[in-house]
Amino acid sequence: MARATKRGSSEETDEKERQRLADRVLGFLEDVVYWAVAVVLVIGSMALLVAQFNTMLRLRNTPASTIMLEVLDGLLLIFIFVELLYAVRSCLRSHEIVAEPFLIVGILAGIKEIVVLSVEAATLLKDGPQFSRAVVEIAVLSVGVLVLAVSAFVLRERRHNDRDPVEEDARQEEKTASG
Repeated sequence: MARATKRGSSEETDEKERQRLADRVLGFLEDVVYWAVAVVLVIGSMALLVAQFNTMLRLRNTPASTIMLEVLDGLLLIFIFVELLYAVRSCLRSHEIVAEPFLIVGILAGIKEIVVLSVEAATLLKDGPQFSRAVVEIAVLSVGVLVLAVSAFVLRERRHNDRDPVEEDARQEEKTASG
């Protein structure tokens, strides 16, 4: 009977070791995927930045409002890429998905569309139904941005209130020691 108990605990130990190994391997592969996504986002951000400079050079003989709209549209897209990069960095650091960066990406995307639609709506003033459709779309996007902003604020406040005072003191000491 002692032998059966020994064998049972040995099998249990082996199973725990296999689970730990699987967890380490999958964790490593998860990090590899996150790193690959981060690299693609960095390369994409750089490509978009170069494209924005090219756009400014290509459009130098066009009205300033057109240039600014194109540049603003591109820069907001770059901000979206950078915010997604921050989200990936947060996931790599904490090994959990943090919602706040994705909410900010949604806010930026909504603002980007609002800006583009606002400029387009100004050209549609003479075309009643198209102008009305653009105004409704801007209103819906604005409500969406507001909802996302409130959600991000609530998450930030909740995270701030959930911090442990001991943990906060340790962070403060780290900042003091490193700074």
